[in-house]
Amino acid sequence: MHKKGKLKTCAAAIMLLHAGMGLANPGDPAETPADSEAAAGASNAVLAGAVIVTGTRANGLKVENSASPVQVLDAGTLQRTGQPDLIQALVQNLPSFTAQAFGGDTANLTLSARLRGLSPNNTLVLVNGKRRHGTSNLAVLGGPYQGSAAADLSYIPVAMIDHIEVLTDGAAAQYGTDAIAGVINIILKSNNQGVSGNASYGGYTDGGGQTPDAAANAGFKLGEQGYLSITAEGKYHNFTNRGGIDPRVSDPTNLKNMPLLQAPGYPNLNRISGDAQYHLYTFGANAGYDLGGGAELYAFTTVGRKNARAFENYRMPNKLPAVYPLGFSPKETMRDEDFAFTAGAKGKIDAWSWDFSSTYGRDKARIGVEDSGNVSLYNDTGFTPTVFHAGTFIASQWTNNLDLSRDFEIGLAAPLTFALGLEQRQDRYQIEAGDAASRYKEGSQSYPGFSLTDAGKYSRNNSAIYLNAIAKPLADWTVDLAGRFEHFSDFGNAKVGKLTSRYDFNPMFALRGTYSNGFRAPTLAEEYYSATNVSPRSAFVQLAPNSAGARLVGVDGLKPEASTNLSLGMVLNPASNLAITLDAYQIKIRDRIVGSGALYGSGGADNSPAVVAAIQANGNVLDPTVVQTGINIFSNAVNTRSRGMEFVTTLNSNYGEYGRVDWSVAANWNQVRVTKINQAPVELQPQTLLDMQAISHLEAASPKTRINLGALWKSGAWTVNLRESLYGKSHEWASPDGAEWFKNEIGAAATTDLEVSYKLDKAWTLTVGGNNIFNRYPDQVNPALLAVYRANLDNTAVTIYPSFSPFGINGGYYYARASFRF
Repeated sequence: MHKKGKLKTCAAAIMLLHAGMGLANPGDPAETPADSEAAAGASNAVLAGAVIVTGTRANGLKVENSASPVQVLDAGTLQRTGQPDLIQALVQNLPSFTAQAFGGDTANLTLSARLRGLSPNNTLVLVNGKRRHGTSNLAVLGGPYQGSAAADLSYIPVAMIDHIEVLTDGAAAQYGTDAIAGVINIILKSNNQGVSGNASYGGYTDGGGQTPDAAANAGFKLGEQGYLSITAEGKYHNFTNRGGIDPRVSDPTNLKNMPLLQAPGYPNLNRISGDAQYHLYTFGANAGYDLGGGAELYAFTTVGRKNARAFENYRMPNKLPAVYPLGFSPKETMRDEDFAFTAGAKGKIDAWSWDFSSTYGRDKARIGVEDSGNVSLYNDTGFTPTVFHAGTFIASQWTNNLDLSRDFEIGLAAPLTFALGLEQRQDRYQIEAGDAASRYKEGSQSYPGFSLTDAGKYSRNNSAIYLNAIAKPLADWTVDLAGRFEHFSDFGNAKVGKLTSRYDFNPMFALRGTYSNGFRAPTLAEEYYSATNVSPRSAFVQLAPNSAGARLVGVDGLKPEASTNLSLGMVLNPASNLAITLDAYQIKIRDRIVGSGALYGSGGADNSPAVVAAIQANGNVLDPTVVQTGINIFSNAVNTRSRGMEFVTTLNSNYGEYGRVDWSVAANWNQVRVTKINQAPVELQPQTLLDMQAISHLEAASPKTRINLGALWKSGAWTVNLRESLYGKSHEWASPDGAEWFKNEIGAAATTDLEVSYKLDKAWTLTVGGNNIFNRYPDQVNPALLAVYRANLDNTAVTIYPSFSPFGINGGYYYARASFRF
């Protein structure tokens, strides 16, 4: 592949450095998260001394004293990832957090990420401790991220963030649904003065992905007792293309019958395998005002807009020759508008602390198709538009919270902290139909418009009450007990609890553990999304689980997931400049909501009449020229068990005149197993809901092992950040028709990130760097499978790199950045 030898040398060098560095003099005192990126804290996953608010209701708790595993990323660490994207910032610093490299259809316009190998929907995102709404753009097509409708982190500018607290533990009893894998709490800047920002430009070594970005933050005083921190960012990202040759365009018979195939750009006419292009504009504000008497008003908001386009499969010149004599490459488009606003007040009345807030978030995605056509419409009328409005997704969430807490002196080693709260939430989801031309018969090529039967409005209300008590029976023993009751308008009641404990044997050694159960209600998108997914060779209908068509294949709606979480860990502080944590965990999920495999009605090795009946009952008209038809559907199909270990160690070394080095090792081992398949509808026989590919996406598409090795050196005006990321093997099973299966495997790999900064003066810092600087690519798709695709003239052969690659499919990325602070 690409320069593997250099990677092994670099990885070995970093490990030798870490093994031989010993314990130097204690490092300098921890710097504040708001410091400039060149002088910020260590490039590690735990910021020592940071006071946390995630995973606990206690006040003033430091991260190193937490009874639950919490990792803190400061502003400097987030900036040093190179690509100005919050998901990438988290992925590069948290080994248990993996990101989507490529998405099918509109999922390529809203990439997502997941924690501990679970669904992105199993991780709760908070902003300043308040629940963040999810995206309206559901990831539908198969893959490890199928079903994702989680919060779109791209709408939160990195320049707006003070730090991030990541709780890698089940927390449904504390925060409610979604918090099975953990919680990401984004804490915003609250500065009342100063201006800071940066401008950067980068791109991939092998072309494409040009990314100019500019962001700025400014703080202002509101009178004498308030602050207003505002942030704005603008970013552009260009297409990439890492696909192979589409066998249709190189076939001798096709070339003879369609000589116009050899158009400009030939033979690389199919550009579906690569990044989408987008323009993203975001604005954020965080404000607070001290009313006196222990009361404070606060509010924060984010507003963003994304205009995105993604290539779809190339259509041959014989598809619509009167309009596109050279063939055409349809593009899916999205105009996405995202808005969130929180307002609240907090304070103290006697011994009680109180916090009342209301949060509203809304995401609206207008989906379109350009450079396309409707073949049946043209054949029937002699005209087709080339630009279509395929439909609109709208998702909103309104959450109201009242939180109360106080300390009671009951004769224990420390006062007992008691907290209780109420929450009310309303979720709404809507699909608007496409224009008439986009949904006429089989619809617009590459992305048919949403039909009138696909369209609809849906809502859910739920209310909750929680109780939390934190006690210290002994000076070195902490016990944290939480319970939660929720009522859903469509699912009834849920009761969950969590017990957390920590015992400090001495200042250098502590044990901690948790036991909890949790739940996750299906998103409204998972319940009600319905559409037709097409390629030049296939047409598959995504059935809503509660539709009449779904009942014909043995699926009758969705129910909530239920989970049981166990963790046991230890905390070691053998020296003042050395911190080590090791946590083992197990997560069992019952009735896990997953997407099915390909269920064939025609063109598969096995075909089910019930699938054909379901398509007809759903009112879909499919392209008559395709060779395969079928359905996909979400269901509570499996029980899964995840077992893993997380290891984090940081060492701050001071070498005097040679500067300071902050060393870090962060590792995750995670194994996911399907322990039971709950549904095998007789209507589908001889097919099953989950084929080999669907199961492999749950169990094997994320590497079991991930290790990050980091070294941040600072001396005078210079800062050098070096990070080595080691990935274990991952794989999926794939089949052209469900008859013969092939294993796509990505072997163990290492990537190297390097960034060098020079502080010109008090205000300006210049930075150059690269991610994956040795241009490492994943192993390609199984050659035997590609050979089958090519023999069948299947456009799927254009995808030569597996989309589940944990380090992407684009190779090395280099960038330069200028940062300022006044």
